[in-house]
This record gives sequence, structure tokens and C-alpha cells, in this order.
Amino acid sequence: MESVTTAETTTTPVLRTIDLRGRQLSWSQLRAAVPRQSATSLASAEQAVEEIIAAVRAEGAGALRRYAQRFDGVAQQRLRVDPAEIRRAVDELDPAVRRGLETAIERTRAFARAQRPADARVEVAPGAVLVHRWTPLRRAGLYVPGGLAVYPSSVVMNVVPAQAAGVGSVVLCSPPQKEFGGLPHPTILAAAGLLGVDEVWAIGGAQSLAAMAHGVTDGEDVLEPVDTVTGPGNVYVATAKRLLRSVVGVDAEAGTTEIAVLADDTAVPAYVAADLISQAEHDPAAGAVLITHSPGLAERVAAELARQVPEAKHRERIATALSGPQSGIVLTDDLDASIAVADAYAAEHLEIHTDDPQEVAARVRNAGAIFLGPYSPVPLGDYAAGSNHVLPTGGTAVHAQGLSTTAFMKAVQIVEYTQDALAGIGEDIVAVARSEDLPAHGRAITIRTGS
Repeated sequence: MESVTTAETTTTPVLRTIDLRGRQLSWSQLRAAVPRQSATSLASAEQAVEEIIAAVRAEGAGALRRYAQRFDGVAQQRLRVDPAEIRRAVDELDPAVRRGLETAIERTRAFARAQRPADARVEVAPGAVLVHRWTPLRRAGLYVPGGLAVYPSSVVMNVVPAQAAGVGSVVLCSPPQKEFGGLPHPTILAAAGLLGVDEVWAIGGAQSLAAMAHGVTDGEDVLEPVDTVTGPGNVYVATAKRLLRSVVGVDAEAGTTEIAVLADDTAVPAYVAADLISQAEHDPAAGAVLITHSPGLAERVAAELARQVPEAKHRERIATALSGPQSGIVLTDDLDASIAVADAYAAEHLEIHTDDPQEVAARVRNAGAIFLGPYSPVPLGDYAAGSNHVLPTGGTAVHAQGLSTTAFMKAVQIVEYTQDALAGIGEDIVAVARSEDLPAHGRAITIRTGS
């Protein structure tokens, strides 16, 4: 049974409880039972984004300036950032932040290089050769959000795998900031500069994805269309990706952040609470879910939340996220049931705080990234673990994966047969072609084999 807390502005939130004990639910029932954002908000976002995409496609730079004024409070002049501003941001970057970003770049680059797939070659019969060849995309569009926080880490997460894949051209978009004269945040620009990216546009939200997908001309500046767009964002950015799939490639619907913690009695309540809070800090619509078969742990975590949230800088935002329908405590009968719930929720970030987290992780099918044990919290992956923090949200981890090097590559299949190899399979091809009533297909074989 559910008990829902509706007070969204208190700084002492109470996570709603979804009690699944004693219930035998099907997969679809589990998917419906876990916390999610409301369908109404998603439908509203889709209508708004459709209008934005249509306006950008029809009006180009004029629509982008109008949205900058409306959403960012900025009266823009030039949309593209002067490369000199990027170099200046690097020169003025705080040394401690620079060290942190360089550490993140180094570790993320090592993991991204290891993800690059090898070509495959197989000879299925004498003289019959097939090759699976990976090639990088021509051009990639990378989105880095602004809004409630600054995300230079997202610059690293987008750019590094694109470079590891060998993408020849990348463009980065990030919202204009009124505080910085209509430029993206200087730390965003500095991170781009550290990675050698000199094409940055001050465009935010769904409109930036539309601009990268369709291309935009702004005076002498030209934003050429890209082959794929990647990056995290809010529900509007995630919706834009869904709507633009027929125009351009996308990585995944990396929307408003979410965390699930799968835990048993061995978990440290203070750690679990701190990690739920860390993701709730992102956005009032962020999801934070505890999955456990221990009612005692659930009570202790709730007590920790009541203690820790009022001490947080962004306590009102956190409290709103924790009290919303997208967050909650899911009580289960046992560890097996908790794993089934975690798979149904398909979290962007899944932390496992159990007696044997490796064994539990081996049984989990659906998650964007999995963090094992008490010393691998999600913020480690947000910044410098070496993994990527651009991950599927909203349950899409059942079919989607986190951003990686292969997101910026595609495979080409190459076929090469000798005359004898073709002759050896010719009769089989002709027989199947006749069964499909496509005799010209068979003729293309027999004209070469003489049969």
C-alpha cells in the first residue's frame, strides 16, 4: 500500500513508502509500481518541445535568440562563442578545479579508449569473407546543461568518448548565462578548452538540440548539422532527443537525474541518505529511491534524511525532490524481490549496499551504471571514477546504455566472395529468391555462375 507525502516545500521530507511485501507482481505490474515522474508532466514537455523544434527549423537564429531571452533572460548578440573567450577561461581557471578536471579527463580517457571495439573478420567458407568494420561519425553535437548547477564534468563526459572514437568534428552547446554576458559559464568554456574544443555555441535546452540537428546560420557563423547529439539534461532535453531521432542519432534519454539504492541490513544509513540527497540536489524533479527488504534500515535512512536534509545548502530543492512522486522507499520480501524491483526501475544510477554487492550486481540486468559497496558513491562516477555520467533515465535502461565510445561510431559490413565461393552457394540463393517471387535476384547470381 502507498502512503504519499504531498508537502513539497518542507525541509524535512518524508519519502513515500511503496510496500510490495506479500505481493506477486508481473513485470509490467512492477514497472507500474515503482516511482516515476508523472505522465502529465511528460506529455506537457512533449508539446512544448515540438513547438521549439518547429520554430528553430523555420526561423533559425531568430528563434534561438527569442528562446534565450525567454528562458535565460539574455539578449544575445553572437551565438557562437569567440575562441578567444575559451582560451581566456582556461587561463583564469582555478588551479584546484583544473587539477580536478585533468584527473577526470585522464581517467575517463583511459576507460573510453578501452571501449573502442576491434574490427571483426571471418571467412565463412573458402573465399567467402565478411568484415565488421567500425568507423567514427563525421560530426557530433554535445550538450552540456546549465540551469541550477554548473557542469564542466559533463563537458568531459561528452567530449572524451567522441575523441576516443575518432570523431573528426565536435560542437558543444551550453546555455547562455546572464551573469557572464550571455556566454556559457566560464568553467564550461575552460573544460572545453582543456579538451581542445574550440566550437562552442551559447544555446541551451531543447532548442540547442534542434539547432545541432538541423543546422543554423547566424551571420558569418554557421552551425553545421551533426550526425548525432549526446548529453544529459532535463525532461525537455530528453524529450527533444526522442523527437529528433528521425533526423539525427542520439545516445539515450539522459533526462532528469535519478538514483536507486538497493540495500540490506549491512548498509550504513548515513551513507545511503547522503547518496539519495546528492542526486536530489540536482533538480526538484530528481528521483531518489531506496529498495530494501529491511524495514529497520528504511526507518534508519528516513531518520538520517530528516537529520541531513535541513543541513544541506539546497535543502528546499532536495526536499521537493524527495517528497515527489518520482521518489520513495520500496519495501520487498527479500533480496531476490529487491533485485526484481531494481530491474523494473532500471535506474540511471544503481548503488548496491549489501553483504555481497558483487554477487548482487551480477544478477542485475537493467541499470545505467552500478556502484558497488559503501565506498563507490554516485558522485564518484559524476566526476572522476573514469566511467561516464551521461546515462539513460526514466526506465530506459531496459534497452539503452550509458554514453561510451561506441555511441560515436557505427559499423559497416563488408562482403567479398570469390567466383568459386559464390558458385558454391548460388543454388541456395536462387531457391530462396524464387520462393520470395524475386527471380531477378536469382538472375544476378546465375549470370555470374553460369548455372
